[in-house]
Amino acid sequence: MNQKDKTANKLMTATQWQAAVSDTFFPLETTMADDQSFSGDLNTWNLGIVGLSQMRCDGILYKRHKRHFLDEVESSLLITIPRLGTVGFDQNARQAKCSPGEFLVERGDLPYEFWHEQTNELLVLKVSSESVRARIGPTDRLGALSFDGTAGVASYFLDTVKTTALHVDLLDEQARAAAGKHILDLLCLSIRKDDRVLDSETSTIRAAHLYRAEQFIRNNLFNENLSSSLVAEACNVSQRYLQQLFSESGRSVSGFIREKRLVRAREDLSVVGPITIAEIAHRWGFSDQSQFNKAYRAQFGCTPTETRKAAQQGQKTAPP
Repeated sequence: MNQKDKTANKLMTATQWQAAVSDTFFPLETTMADDQSFSGDLNTWNLGIVGLSQMRCDGILYKRHKRHFLDEVESSLLITIPRLGTVGFDQNARQAKCSPGEFLVERGDLPYEFWHEQTNELLVLKVSSESVRARIGPTDRLGALSFDGTAGVASYFLDTVKTTALHVDLLDEQARAAAGKHILDLLCLSIRKDDRVLDSETSTIRAAHLYRAEQFIRNNLFNENLSSSLVAEACNVSQRYLQQLFSESGRSVSGFIREKRLVRAREDLSVVGPITIAEIAHRWGFSDQSQFNKAYRAQFGCTPTETRKAAQQGQKTAPP
């Protein structure tokens, strides 16, 4: 995500707000409670693989229609943290309300409606669906789920986002990128604690076994020796049963490991820093760089070098 910082210098009108939120997040249709008197301000910061926005505006309804994402190649999730009052959200026949002390997950690849009737202040994270999948699995069950952020790791997650918003202007690019990764990891840890993210399409026991195996893989992607036998041993199941669990969803264990490693490698390549491509490949379990390059191109349609260059060019064009 090569999103540039954008800082509002003045209150925006209804027309300006429509353009600003569509540019910051993705195309949206806006309906204000009162177009003539509406005002809002929006600040956005690039945290490497995460976009962070702080916004305050009068009562509004946002609609995302199918036409808005027909041509999108990569999908995103928005994580909304209300500060002043409750927000409402409707997506895929599921309606949710989210109040201060909670956070809401919105899928960008499905139509939705989001609203608040009174003036509200929000902190909003934009994260790649792929990055979330690499850490906790499928994201299709997350849309319109509201999570309690008043205790445990979820409380730490909310506090971290709020603190980052307060001090982000004091951070250099490397520190922002580190903060973004930390926030994404905390978000995924918070979501994982909720039983609603388990796959309801398989039996509870098999879904729990598969989830445990997938999570072991995600937590050990850096291990060069990660294999189906190691996963089976760690999860106390047979290799045959493990392969059956993955094949039921059209995957193999080795393919799942490779895919998640490549996603994490692309995240590192997308953030400008001193670490080399070879070091990134080795970090995520690829001992042979030529095999890494080949697998990377097959997965993403470009080379690791091209991803690194795109990140560097994005840094050069970003405002100081």
